[in-house]
Amino acid sequence: MISIVLLVVPLAGALLLFVPGVDRRWYGVGVSGVTLAVALGAAAGFGYGHPGRMQYGVNAAWAPAIGLRFHLGIDGISLPLVVLTALLTFLCFVYSLRYPPSGRLFTALLLVLEVGLLGTFLALDLVLFFVFFEVVLIPMYAIIALWGGPGRRRAAYKFILYTLLGSGFLLVGILLIGVNAGTLDMVALAQRHGAGLSHGVQVTAFLLVGLGLAVKAPMWPLHTWLPDAHTEAPTVGSVLLAGVLLKMGTYGFIRIAVPMAPAGASVWAPWLGLLAAIGIVYGALACLAQNDLKRMIAYSSVGHMGFVLLGIATLTPVGLNAALFGNIAHGLITGLLFFLAGSVKERYGTGELSGIGGGMLSKAPRLGAILTFACVASLGLPGLAGFWGEMLALLGSYQPAPGLPRATFLTFMALGGLGAVLTAAYFLRLLSAITHGPSIRKAPVAALNRYEYLAWVPLIALTLAVGLWPKALLDLTTAPVQLLLGGGR
Repeated sequence: MISIVLLVVPLAGALLLFVPGVDRRWYGVGVSGVTLAVALGAAAGFGYGHPGRMQYGVNAAWAPAIGLRFHLGIDGISLPLVVLTALLTFLCFVYSLRYPPSGRLFTALLLVLEVGLLGTFLALDLVLFFVFFEVVLIPMYAIIALWGGPGRRRAAYKFILYTLLGSGFLLVGILLIGVNAGTLDMVALAQRHGAGLSHGVQVTAFLLVGLGLAVKAPMWPLHTWLPDAHTEAPTVGSVLLAGVLLKMGTYGFIRIAVPMAPAGASVWAPWLGLLAAIGIVYGALACLAQNDLKRMIAYSSVGHMGFVLLGIATLTPVGLNAALFGNIAHGLITGLLFFLAGSVKERYGTGELSGIGGGMLSKAPRLGAILTFACVASLGLPGLAGFWGEMLALLGSYQPAPGLPRATFLTFMALGGLGAVLTAAYFLRLLSAITHGPSIRKAPVAALNRYEYLAWVPLIALTLAVGLWPKALLDLTTAPVQLLLGGGR
């Protein structure tokens, strides 16, 4: 029943919000806090001895006439993403306490967004997965279009058009799998490893599903909606967009595309690796060209998610573990970076690096110190969460799955290494521009308040914990990854 409760709490909260007399200031914190407590309860009661087994399952008839079932469950792959989603949503509401009470619509949209995100990671029926995958589009579109920056309408239109186009490919791909396999059950399909699907169907299905997921990931060159959406979205919108929404695409590759169409995965893996490697280098070069803090962080996501996609392209347990680890690390670190970008813009009145000027460590030492921590975590400093996903993705590229061209993947590994160096370069450039040197600002900078600390400290602590103790996360994902790959290689 925990799977149902995780969806019912935020959904009921969104509906009850419109009852007269609700205290809007603390309402979102309370509802998302209950959801987080349920997610943490699921983590506490999870059977860690069998992380590859679906737990907290619900499997009820939904539309029996066409074989649809309301099938939910949690395993070692989905559990970290469920907890991350609940945590970031709660922290967004905590961060929002800094402002006057948010409108009922804004709070309701965030809660509906949480329902769609959680449902995507819980769904075990292909059509149900697609439904939840689509649920997130309208609330995120509205959050950008109604509460974003000056260019919010254009960014929102671009977001919805790109993602709807990708969803069309995704729907055709999953229906192709379901019709030819005779079932929409994601667990059964993963256990078959393509049995019952011809080579041509698998190749076509992987391409269609992959295109739909690649838009959300986002993979170069389908990423162009992302910088605009991040730049114009309000702070909490950017945090959830980067921290969780992008993970829906890469999660779909691991949960659906790779295990259900393994022959198609083998055919398209080198191309997926190529686009991932280009995205890593392109994202880093684009960051070096940016003068806007939020836009720079947005382009950094293209590079970081490139490492995740490169890990998937290796089709090895090491590579898929790297992708899952990178998902969590990116959610923690980039979520923190977008929180910080919002606070910097509020204090300095601009997100332009040239407008912020230098001297943050002297003018606002705590803000500057936390920004420095987030940047060095994002550039992959050993001992912090960002290091392990990138390192393991490169290691997976060194020895890809049998049948994949090793020389090609060694080239991708070299490009990934170049991207890692460029990542360090643009983050050091950022820190040099705004934290060090003389300040051009004469007025004092407002101190951090308690709501900022409450929103940021958990992300800082988890970035350290995951970086220093990667075994905890890898032990959770290794067994289910091996099952999805047919027992490992």
